[in-house]
Amino acid sequence: MKNVKEITITVEGKDWEKAIDKAFENKKKDVKIDGFRKGSVTKEIYIKKVGIESLFMDASDIAIEIAYKDALKKADMEIVCEPSVAIESIDKKHCTFKFKLISRPEIKLGKYKNLGVKKDTVKVTKEEVEHEIGHICENMAEIINKENGTVEKGNTAYIDFVGRVDGEVIEGGSGTNYPLEIGSNTFIPGFEDGCIGMKVGEEKVLKLKFPENYVESLKGKDVEFTVTVREIKERIIPELGKDFFDDLGIEGVTDKKSLEAHVKEEITKAKENEADRKYLDEVLHKATDNMKVEINEEIIDSEVNRMVEEYAHELSHQGASLEQYLQMTGTKFEDLKNMMKPQATARIKTRYLLEEVATAENIKATAADIKKFIEDNAAKYNMKAEEFENAVGGKENIEFEIRVEKALDIIKEA
Repeated sequence: MKNVKEITITVEGKDWEKAIDKAFENKKKDVKIDGFRKGSVTKEIYIKKVGIESLFMDASDIAIEIAYKDALKKADMEIVCEPSVAIESIDKKHCTFKFKLISRPEIKLGKYKNLGVKKDTVKVTKEEVEHEIGHICENMAEIINKENGTVEKGNTAYIDFVGRVDGEVIEGGSGTNYPLEIGSNTFIPGFEDGCIGMKVGEEKVLKLKFPENYVESLKGKDVEFTVTVREIKERIIPELGKDFFDDLGIEGVTDKKSLEAHVKEEITKAKENEADRKYLDEVLHKATDNMKVEINEEIIDSEVNRMVEEYAHELSHQGASLEQYLQMTGTKFEDLKNMMKPQATARIKTRYLLEEVATAENIKATAADIKKFIEDNAAKYNMKAEEFENAVGGKENIEFEIRVEKALDIIKEA
């Protein structure tokens, strides 16, 4: 491919000698040779006893920095992903590296304006409004103990249960004072239905069968659950009266009519945002399909690695690690990366499209644009203007963002 250069660089002479010396200084701290205290052996004795070859790989790690700088100068190109490197030859006099350097590929824009994509018209039905009001009422429902009566659908039954297969207790198949919402389909088919009609203190044996799509060791097997109901809680849906609207606390909403208007407005906003997102996805997809670009696998792999890091960061905020996620889902690391490749490719194409459109349209970011961008975003994130500018990497990055946003506006034109 035209955007790939293979550059061979040899580190030799004093530079290679210095790399070997530094490798020796690092290694001798942990070397014990008869007649010398640990870490005090001379280089000459070390080489005689161990051999200079044992320093080559560490020395190559040190020398690679010099070689990489020389390779960049020689290639005279702006690389877009981590280069690959291989050692071609190595001995006590030199180390020769072969770098594979990749720059931005050639891009040919196709049609990117007036793409004929229509944005969905947003409509909100009366049924949708009533459904959402129902959710609001559910969320504001009072939960009370059901002293008398039986378990019904929608109740939460606090239960003790023990599951047995062939008379043996199932590992992980027991619970104490477990809050089970009847109708949530949390347990296997038949379990929640079997609890309906039970009273507080009642014990019952449910004879069920594990579904065929269950874990390998249990799927399709007969199982008996001994269930005892300890407590029943039910939700009391509030009436739409003064107390309800006072508790709701939405400015201007004082009766059902004003609540309906508020809910309709919120649903409309959500649908408009979804319509905007869908429209944007479609125009970008169409514009990138019209564009011609051949993307190196190395560039895609680099983007995938970036996405993996982003995902690991998101998981850390949820108190989990990537390793835990892979273990819980039974996913191999390489499979996760392969799943991310289509999205990574789309992200790269979109980025190239926007950059190329900004260039083709001669889009500029004026001083006023930059000032407004900083002020608006600093206010949004409750930061000082200088803090925000430093946080995003300075005016050069801000200028790039503005140019990309303006390019996006052009593509979004109907």
